[in-house]
Amino acid sequence: MIPLRDDNPTEITPVVTVALIASCILVFLYEISLSMPGNETFVYMYGAIPAVVLGHAQLPPDLVILPAYGTLLSSMFLHGGWMHLIGNMLYLWIFGNNIEDVMGHTKFVLFYLICGVLAALSHALIDPESTIPMVGASGAISGILGAYLLLYPHARVLVLVPYGFIGTFNVPAVMVLGLWFFMQVLSGGMSLGNQGGGVAFFAHIGGFLAGLILIGFFKHSHVRFFNPPHSSSSSGSW
Repeated sequence: MIPLRDDNPTEITPVVTVALIASCILVFLYEISLSMPGNETFVYMYGAIPAVVLGHAQLPPDLVILPAYGTLLSSMFLHGGWMHLIGNMLYLWIFGNNIEDVMGHTKFVLFYLICGVLAALSHALIDPESTIPMVGASGAISGILGAYLLLYPHARVLVLVPYGFIGTFNVPAVMVLGLWFFMQVLSGGMSLGNQGGGVAFFAHIGGFLAGLILIGFFKHSHVRFFNPPHSSSSSGSW
């Protein structure tokens, strides 16, 4: 299921969400402007390499631009291709504005970055000897999904189902996000022991769990968990 939009109105303008999306797009445009060797070098400089982050390996000195722990942050703004970027930004746009709304702009920045760092560390701890750079905002966005699930499980999400036939359906967020998390766990288990690059499923799992745990500390005190579904008369605009 590909989410297209939700029925969850917001009260504040999601300036941080928009800024994060714009930043990721601008960095990606810079990435693809580089030559192939230059692009690879850029990824090794700013991607999070598990073996380097955990101190099991070192980059050549000419590739060290940031301390190893700094790449846990910089890697969130890099992406491996157009589909990687578009998928992440779609999820961030649909679900990020509501999470920014319940905690405010400053806390949302901290929440996003912390979830992203914990997600990257989750991936690194599962494969500590890997020398393949991890890039993408998926881990931080997974934290947003975990928070959204606890706050708005009954929100309706318009999804596109492109298998067999193309159709759109309104389904509860708990179904969309629950299925998404189940697929990460299933795929992560199947990927254990595999060599080479691919999707960092354990970063998604770690980020999602981080969002579940941290949302209670970041949300405004008046915002409750498990909000009821919106009535048709108060659902706001899509």
